[in-house]
Amino acid sequence: MPRSKRFRRARLLVIVLVVLLVAGAVGGGWFAVHTVQASFPQLDGNVKVAGMTAPVDVKRDAKGVPQLYADTAEDLFRAQGYVQAQDRFWEMDVRRHVTAGRLSEMFGDGQVETDSFLRTMGWRRVAQQEFDTQLSADTKKYLQAYSDGVNAWLKEHPGGSSASLEYALLGTVNGDYSPEPWSPVDSVAWLKAMAWNLSGNMQEEIDRSLLAQDFSAEKIEQLYPPYPYDRNGTIVKTGKVGADGTYRPADGQANAAQPTGQSRAVTASLLGDVAGKMAAMPQLLGRQGQGIGSNSWVVDGKHTTTGKPLLANDPHLGPANPSIWYQMGLHCRTTGPACGFDTAGFTFAGMPGVVIGHNKDVAWGFTNLGADVTDLYLEKVTGPDTYLVDGQERKFETRKETIKVAGGEDRTIVVRTTDRGPLISDKSTEQQNVGKYAPADSAPDRAGGYGVALQWTALVPGKTMDAVFKLNQAANWDQFRAAAADFAVPAQNLLYADTKGNIGYQAPGMIPQRTKGDGRYPAPGWDSTYGWKGINGAYDFVPFKSLPYVLNPSEGYIVTANQAVVDQSYKPVLTTDWEYGTRAKEITDQITDRLKNGGKISPEDMKAIQLDNTSVMARTLVPLLLKIRIDDPYVREAQDLLKDWNYNQDADSAAAAYYNGVWRQLLTLAFGQKFPAGLRAEGDCLLVRQKSADTLPQDDLNKNPVVTVCGTRDPGQAQPDGGDRWTEVVRRLLTQPDSSWWEYKDSDRQTQKGLGNLLAQALKNARQDLTSRLGKDVSTWSWGRLHTLELKEQTLGSDDSSIASGLVHRLLNRGPYRLSGGTAAVNAAGWNAAAGYQVDWIPSMRMVVDLSDFNASRWINVGGASGHAYHDNYDDQTVDWQRGNLLPWPYSPDQVDQATTHRLVLTNG
Repeated sequence: MPRSKRFRRARLLVIVLVVLLVAGAVGGGWFAVHTVQASFPQLDGNVKVAGMTAPVDVKRDAKGVPQLYADTAEDLFRAQGYVQAQDRFWEMDVRRHVTAGRLSEMFGDGQVETDSFLRTMGWRRVAQQEFDTQLSADTKKYLQAYSDGVNAWLKEHPGGSSASLEYALLGTVNGDYSPEPWSPVDSVAWLKAMAWNLSGNMQEEIDRSLLAQDFSAEKIEQLYPPYPYDRNGTIVKTGKVGADGTYRPADGQANAAQPTGQSRAVTASLLGDVAGKMAAMPQLLGRQGQGIGSNSWVVDGKHTTTGKPLLANDPHLGPANPSIWYQMGLHCRTTGPACGFDTAGFTFAGMPGVVIGHNKDVAWGFTNLGADVTDLYLEKVTGPDTYLVDGQERKFETRKETIKVAGGEDRTIVVRTTDRGPLISDKSTEQQNVGKYAPADSAPDRAGGYGVALQWTALVPGKTMDAVFKLNQAANWDQFRAAAADFAVPAQNLLYADTKGNIGYQAPGMIPQRTKGDGRYPAPGWDSTYGWKGINGAYDFVPFKSLPYVLNPSEGYIVTANQAVVDQSYKPVLTTDWEYGTRAKEITDQITDRLKNGGKISPEDMKAIQLDNTSVMARTLVPLLLKIRIDDPYVREAQDLLKDWNYNQDADSAAAAYYNGVWRQLLTLAFGQKFPAGLRAEGDCLLVRQKSADTLPQDDLNKNPVVTVCGTRDPGQAQPDGGDRWTEVVRRLLTQPDSSWWEYKDSDRQTQKGLGNLLAQALKNARQDLTSRLGKDVSTWSWGRLHTLELKEQTLGSDDSSIASGLVHRLLNRGPYRLSGGTAAVNAAGWNAAAGYQVDWIPSMRMVVDLSDFNASRWINVGGASGHAYHDNYDDQTVDWQRGNLLPWPYSPDQVDQATTHRLVLTNG
């Protein structure tokens, strides 16, 4: 008999009290300790794992980081699956439900809309196609072995508190849930989640369209200025693509061997809702958007104190607990045909192999390339089953998807797909009275009359999983490039170094070539001249041999921090929406400063550059702020904090706090006040007034001068967040003191004009804002009191209907931590100026690899190895990470043995 809701609520309360006892006191009692620790992994002794052909050693250090030693590759990955399940199975289980659009099975009807959106995109379907048709036989064997290891653990821990505390919590609202066996496709599908959050300019494409309601094309271009090639440079000096399509680096190195192997109103009503659905996606990797990136650079041995290359990497992703990364080593006792792996680094729980790290010969790092790999199309829907292309009706490809709902009835949705991709606007949250078709049996919640289709490289089956295993075994530059050739999505900057002293860079990925348009705005789907080159899904992506690379550049170093890869002379176009290069320029300047007069870069220098807190924009803006005459002594006291400030955003800096407060107020006055809500509210409905015929046929404008959209919407899709783009916007406008952007409304709602007046108002407003937050005495202010990080348990959700709302979340979260750094700083503890000062994205890990001695390499994770709350390794790296420390990273067998505190042997069961 199903248990009553009252019983389950009482049970939840008991579990919460148990956790409180364990968290708060030594004398919590046997029952409390046992309940929380029941799922903690066995770390010593012997465990039988079905399928092992020989024993596998699992050696963990004091931080719980496992190093695995096996005789065969399949044993190695079988052990990896078992060990990751020990530490992180709850996280893995939730992740696979995200990628499959099956969250409702775990958490109930509050996740139906999210599942509908994910099912519409079809991540899991594409992952299945990849596994069935694209991946090599070896990759499939490794994925199956990994799955077997996970399932061996799952057989021992079928659910409840024996698997994880979260399962006990889940049982209070979904007592019937039981984890199903892991499959190889569960691992492959996580690559789609990675690609989603690193998918180029889709948010910018939407934002520009929303802004087009109220701003002219000239104004919008001012908000999306061109990349500053002269000031911030490119990753590589732009080479040439020859007549045969082969890229030739500008430095003239010999080529490495080639690896084988409508109206704005309707636009706003549709795209605003698509943006809302994107914002509601599970944020396991953090928010999308420009300003989020990563740092990586490499220096060759001629310019280092070690005589061999040094490579640094720190990817910037959303904060979470457990941390997004999982550290481990994968070692064959003897490398050879039966087992070719001897690698260590960072990977994702639920995915075999190592994503970023090194083996015995080479090291590699990733940053986001930012290629434009997504396009949105406005589709003219002519009926429930048809849409218009070149004046002719075409039929949607349709499929039904059944969403199972915990504690509720199944929901069936119909997914409609055009030649370009799925109609993602069908899963709107609004009842939209736009157009004439809304059949209840097909898509009752769609935007009738017009739709938005998504074309995205991640929806094309690829071989990225092959690339991961090839990277792990690469022994030289040619093998590294052969691996990169299979790296389809997300398109990344791949940085390289080897023990022979070589350094290199390669741009990989499936990058579309467009027949018409530049991908900056949604294209008219009814015009077949817009689209990607290729026929019937067989797209002509930029050939790998045409993509930029460099080996051993004359400068002796390579910096990738999401800046432009090449300049505008390179064809074909990779994107027009590069990140603006502030971090890359600062890293480059720090390297060149250290190399002056024959200087050398040390491992400590690499670490110091990672921790650089400089606000580059402050160097330009603070001198202007200090020139502003302030009569109010109360405000002038705060203004004086900026005198003699070194522009470092240290956590204990009062000047950094005030500067960032002024920066936030400047953005609000100059831009935030002017940005449209997109739609004007009228009762429970919104009126969308059309302004021009940019995209829709003229007869539709005549028929629909006003479109009524009922429901609610979050209007703030394109608000100024203060990221790297906004530093470039403001930098350019500072040379135009009379620009209309400097007009603003003062506290009396009176219009004021001019840069000087706006800066004075920003100084005043920031003083008031920080006084309310930090107190009247400026000597007590500090940036860290504003700029705080909370590591939130993401997998249980956060809304009121979640099982983790309120008290339970507070038990699983960690923080707040006061952080140095800031948006567009190398130490990119990013915050969204449109929302507040809280940290939204972080250096999710840091590593410095020493190619002269891998044992001298250092690394750090933001959280810990374990996903079990209250385990010693749940967050035991966080304080070191906060302080900028790096931890030892043992690699050789003798150094691993010295660091080992626990040893588990996995034998055949």
